[in-house]
Amino acid sequence: MAKRSVKGPLLAALLLASCGGNEGAEAVDPAEALPGGETTNQMIFGSNAFTMPAANLDEDQRALFNTGHSFFDASWVVFPATTTARQGLGPTFNARSCSTCHAKDGRGRPPKVDEVVEGFLVRLSVPGEGPHGEPLPDPSYGTQFKPYSIPGVPAEGKVTIEYAEVAGRYGDGEPYTLLRPTYGFDQLAFGPLDPQALVSPRVAPQMIGLGLLEAIPEERIHALAEAQAASGKGIAGRPNLVWDDTEKRMRLGRFGWKAEQPTVRQQTAGAFVGDMGITNPVYLEEECPEVQVDCREAPRGESPEIEAKFFDRVVFYSMTLAPPARQKAEDPDVLRGRQLFRDAGCSTCHVARHETGDFPELPQLSRQVIFPYTDLLLHDLGEDLADDRPVFAAGGRDWRTPPLWGLGFVPAVNRHDRLLHDGRARGVAEAILWHGGEAENAREHFRNLPREERDALVRFVESL
Repeated sequence: MAKRSVKGPLLAALLLASCGGNEGAEAVDPAEALPGGETTNQMIFGSNAFTMPAANLDEDQRALFNTGHSFFDASWVVFPATTTARQGLGPTFNARSCSTCHAKDGRGRPPKVDEVVEGFLVRLSVPGEGPHGEPLPDPSYGTQFKPYSIPGVPAEGKVTIEYAEVAGRYGDGEPYTLLRPTYGFDQLAFGPLDPQALVSPRVAPQMIGLGLLEAIPEERIHALAEAQAASGKGIAGRPNLVWDDTEKRMRLGRFGWKAEQPTVRQQTAGAFVGDMGITNPVYLEEECPEVQVDCREAPRGESPEIEAKFFDRVVFYSMTLAPPARQKAEDPDVLRGRQLFRDAGCSTCHVARHETGDFPELPQLSRQVIFPYTDLLLHDLGEDLADDRPVFAAGGRDWRTPPLWGLGFVPAVNRHDRLLHDGRARGVAEAILWHGGEAENAREHFRNLPREERDALVRFVESL
């Protein structure tokens, strides 16, 4: 891919927009109250804040959305079954439906002790890379650990999590504790993992605004990376270039915790086959490592197990879930927190404003001014958050800047406040305190703020 350069006024504008040089608390863009532009959900909040379609869909598109919703929510069953449109679960799997992980289109969390695992999974690989830079699977357990299975097929085992408390203090002396997780595996059906196995736990993120993120021009994301590198401030996000299994070429990664997926379509296809064992128009075979004989010999129906027309509706549904309108955007404490967020340097990576480009696949997503608070770039967040598992250009300490829009609704939607890629953080403050690497200065700025200013910054993030 050709290298892109940014010069003159555009570079200056991007530096200002990224680093907080041209906006104070008194200069809030009124459009920011509607983070998804014309798509924004302004109707229903609370526990259903993430479930609404883009507000500017027409009647026919809403019908497509509703069909996609039904397939997103419905549980899949074992082949053969009388429910032919939703048969083919497994042979091994993490969930029976999309909504198992994304309840009310929201966010998963790590399981408690002896709790059924929902909204949480573990990626696996071994050192090395495939022909396009993708991770190599564990020989016995593949690229994703699956704790459930259909009758007659052994489940792979159980994931265990133990937490150790990490004590710290804010600059004013107030104590805090963080939870450091340690992951293990029990009841392994096919022997131990490879001695060099790389393990990466993940919680399911909320589903809102995915189509809008795909509609941000690629040039914009590359320009942000160049602007950050040119700033000399020690923050230099990098794009992840990943393999597109439909177009058979390398493309910009936008989705997944390490920006390992290029499109909502491929992200959806990967979830169907990886999480539920449902073949689809992109991936026509389930993952059954050679040692898992019963998995490989399990009965199967027609391939793909989800018909193309229904798969496409789930993709449409996933692309058109609307970000909710902001709450209390003009509250004085929220505005103060907004400025503190910028002063801390958080807005360098969590870039507030973008404009989508022309998006012929879904014109309602075109030319929208949106406020997702992400640059979609990879950043080194330090050793404490490292999983040591490379994915294409993403190293073991690298994570994509997650969008912050809708974050304050997660407690109402999903009844928890667990954040970061593995859900270790109990709320916004702990999430910030885990940041290291490129974000260490921002973390220390936050840690050394007086209590009331820390609270204001947190309230701002929770208002998004």
